Amino acid sequence: MKNKGQKITMGATNELVQYLADNHVAVFGHVGCLSGWQTTRIGGYKHVGKTAEDAMKIYRQAYEYQESGMVGMTIEMTSREVTEAIAKKLTIPVIEIAGGSAADGSEMVILDLLGMVPQDSMSKHSKAYADMMNTCMGAFKAFGDEVRGGQYPQDEHGWGMDPKELDKFLNEIEK
Repeated sequence: MKNKGQKITMGATNELVQYLADNHVAVFGHVGCLSGWQTTRIGGYKHVGKTAEDAMKIYRQAYEYQESGMVGMTIEMTSREVTEAIAKKLTIPVIEIAGGSAADGSEMVILDLLGMVPQDSMSKHSKAYADMMNTCMGAFKAFGDEVRGGQYPQDEHGWGMDPKELDKFLNEIEK
């Protein structure tokens, strides 16, 4: 079932995974939807593995990675059924992103989880558990306003130098 040398979703060949594994590098991979910066190659986050043929491609990629020495992997944005079937067939840990609860674990991008991404641009598979974007923006604005207004920093936010030592330093710096 191995197809050595074939470029697959994560951009790593099976030979590269095998080489890393043979040299005691723990490789944790990714199949299904391409994540992060890679999504621009396929037009953004998309639900994948919708057809039996596409789901088999994802399974083959996952299986080949496992057989090449990968120690675990994330499956992103496949259906719950596809994620469950693949997780059951593999012997390595499988972490899902929006793929149901049948895998060994679940993950989410921390920026999504903390609400650091504008809600209107979040992908369907993300969920914000906090509103850190607005909290942080409020803090940055308050800080900037205080700096520009001269309220920060105050004497209590720093420390002065012993006057004798300061005098020595200023004399020395002028030489």
